[in-house]
Amino acid sequence: MNINGQEIKVFAGNSSKDLALKICEDLGVTLGDAEVGSFSDGEIAVNIKETVRGADVFVVQSTCAPVNRNLMELLIMIDALKRASAGRITAVIPYYGYARQDRKAKARDPITAKLVADLITSAGADRVLTMDLHAAQIQGYFNIPVDHLLGVPILAKYFKELQLEDLVIVSPDLGSVTRARNFANILDTQIAIIDKRRPKANVSEVMNIIGDIEGKNVILIDDMIDTAGTITNGAKALKDFGAKEVYACCTHPVLSGPAMERIENSVIKELIVLDTILLPEEKKIENIKTLSVASIFAEAIRRIYENISVSRLFD
Repeated sequence: MNINGQEIKVFAGNSSKDLALKICEDLGVTLGDAEVGSFSDGEIAVNIKETVRGADVFVVQSTCAPVNRNLMELLIMIDALKRASAGRITAVIPYYGYARQDRKAKARDPITAKLVADLITSAGADRVLTMDLHAAQIQGYFNIPVDHLLGVPILAKYFKELQLEDLVIVSPDLGSVTRARNFANILDTQIAIIDKRRPKANVSEVMNIIGDIEGKNVILIDDMIDTAGTITNGAKALKDFGAKEVYACCTHPVLSGPAMERIENSVIKELIVLDTILLPEEKKIENIKTLSVASIFAEAIRRIYENISVSRLFD
């Protein structure tokens, strides 16, 4: 693809190569030739094997596990492209790691989401394209443009096709109410809220259900599922309070630690996730279904490249 003499090039780090290939297929371009490996002591080595001078370059890399390695791959790739005279560099980060550390919850806490934003900017990125940040204010941590895509329309389309009756959308906590409301608006249904407390990190306790879910099919929605404690405890509580069938969905399937065992042993009928994070074979179980974000990222990249509105994607 070439507009006004500027060529588009898409490169990928090791965390998002499969997604990048799907994006390239949608765009009708070939994935850029880059080797991302390491020296024997673990130092990351990047070799960009084609010219990028003056090109509009997009680097696709989720900063998922191993988080620090994938983050460093992204930073080093951006630096390599900048030093190779790329015209503009957009960091395409489907899943933005460290997003949960977005504020000082207690004294002497770091704000790591801001630190990562500074690192990406200092490395040489001119723009960031991401999806469903854990906290929307992270966009303000960057001094460069940030395009923030939404996973809700993709998830809502899937559930709309299921045509579930007596449906209620459930927010797993007070912080996800806006996401649940947007999801419910698309499906034209009501919402309920799980009132919970979190005594420590990765541990949650359900206190109450706000809203009518008795005899209803319910969909739990969150931006990410990490250890799956919140989503599985919430699903059990919904069943205990009289819900009919419990579905769940999220944008980012982090699924670390005991997550897979918890999901397999839970009352969740089906968990729908997006491929912002690649699921390895051992995490592909019967009740987890993956939908792709490739087409929406491809369209956003096309719009950035052609300098037209990205927000219109969600009008």
